[in-house]
Amino acid sequence: MSRTVTLRLPDDVHKKLRTLAERDHRTLSNFIETATLRYVEQSQFVDEFEMEELSDNAELEKSLRRGHQDMKGRKGKFVE
Repeated sequence: MSRTVTLRLPDDVHKKLRTLAERDHRTLSNFIETATLRYVEQSQFVDEFEMEELSDNAELEKSLRRGHQDMKGRKGKFVE
């Protein structure tokens, strides 16, 4: 089900978004939706360089393994 959202934008921001939407042959609404989804996806996931950095961090890996074991053993408090 789709929802309607009212959004108040300054004139200069509206003009920029409208121009970008027209370049992509999209409606303003679709452009804002697509841009927002892209932002959310990019901010939720780690890029390849960050993943490599995380993979090479032995101390972090030990800590995550301990946390995983604690979770499996139902130790500690877990927050959603």
